[in-house]
Amino acid sequence: MKIDQVSDHIWSLKTWMLIPIHVWVVVEENGVTLVDAGLSSMAKGILNFIEQLNAGPLKRIVLTHGHSDHVGAIKRILKVKTVPVFAHRIEIPYMEGDYPYPGRKKATASVKKGLIHAFSEDENKNLQTFGSLTPFFTPGHSPGHVAFFHHEDRVLLAGDLFTSKKGKLHKPIPMFTADMNQAVKSSRVVSQLKPERLEVCHGKSVFLPADQIDEYIDNTRYESMMKG
Repeated sequence: MKIDQVSDHIWSLKTWMLIPIHVWVVVEENGVTLVDAGLSSMAKGILNFIEQLNAGPLKRIVLTHGHSDHVGAIKRILKVKTVPVFAHRIEIPYMEGDYPYPGRKKATASVKKGLIHAFSEDENKNLQTFGSLTPFFTPGHSPGHVAFFHHEDRVLLAGDLFTSKKGKLHKPIPMFTADMNQAVKSSRVVSQLKPERLEVCHGKSVFLPADQIDEYIDNTRYESMMKG
């Protein structure tokens, strides 16, 4: 597993399974938050890194969404550390196997029922900040996908909202994306937040992504029109 420091408070842990798979460790005042849980094989490396980091205990796991390559290490981590796991309320029934993900023939549970807690929301359904991270609802790749913004470090942990190649934003993997048009609409969060750095699960860092977002949206919509 490859480890890189993304910013003052964020570390990236990467493995490979045909494509790169990233999770992120975020240092908080009283411990650390794990963003996504990758593959089952990453559990030991994640726990060892948190211990070596010596920034306090694992406090929580938060998920961009519930696809198998984002939740794989949860079971093994929870055998060692008893911490809450959070996702968007819309995502939870798909993760628990109540509904099939859009485009899939049957429902498959990726987590045990009752394990996942929903993010807190205000009366306008805005997701509430916890620790140093604010979740933003970015559906499309999955029904309840979120991205996490670290305000102090100006980093957006975007999960599968995008992929990236050579520092450029690219669309999420079509085969696993429920609604590409909705995913493109959700990408406007980049214009809203203007992060200095954007991290994706499958790809490398993108710097100043707001400078690319209009071109990205135009190109992705054009591709969709040509295929349609």
